[in-house]
Amino acid sequence: MSALQGKVALVTGASSGLGAETARLFSRQGATVFGIGRDTGRLAEVFADVQGGCYASVDVASAQACRDAVEQCVRELGGLDVLVNVAGRHQMRRTESMTDDDWAEDLAVNLNGPFYLCRAALPHLLERGGNIVNVGSIAGVEGQAYSAGYCAAKHGLVGLTRALAVEYTADRLRVNAICPGGMLTPQLEHFRAPENPNYDLIMRTASPRGMMQPVD
Repeated sequence: MSALQGKVALVTGASSGLGAETARLFSRQGATVFGIGRDTGRLAEVFADVQGGCYASVDVASAQACRDAVEQCVRELGGLDVLVNVAGRHQMRRTESMTDDDWAEDLAVNLNGPFYLCRAALPHLLERGGNIVNVGSIAGVEGQAYSAGYCAAKHGLVGLTRALAVEYTADRLRVNAICPGGMLTPQLEHFRAPENPNYDLIMRTASPRGMMQPVD
């Protein structure tokens, strides 16, 4: 029997890419999935394959929206056992050309959102000896050119994960981060490098094994 059988999982970024495949996989493994994302149409397409699951359009950059999403999940599905923070954004730009809004948006989605969701979910997860999985990036453990905001946020996410893992060791709560390299997702399809980039800098942190598919 799968370890996910009978569990309730909240998956962010569930409208496409890795988040969508996570929702589908968890469903196949017997979990009931509550998915959140920004695109309701895409969520509907994904959850046609997610048996017994439900979804909501949520902006993870909003603390109140994250609280509401967790409470909706618990109310509709009867509890919460697993939180998977997948939602993220990555726009490459030269640091000197970054605006205050660019910086704030990188941190809002990639770091603040996971924190808001962890904070809201913790009381429910602690009741059931649950799990948190934060999806970081290779950029969260090393530097990456033209990605100052993204790197800072993903390093912060790894730090948040470590802090929670230590803080709740005695409470039967498992907290882990996964830091993958590049994956061929819809976000990457619309990816744009900055003007006149130094590709040598970019390739120094490229995955040596090439791009993965989300289902890998």
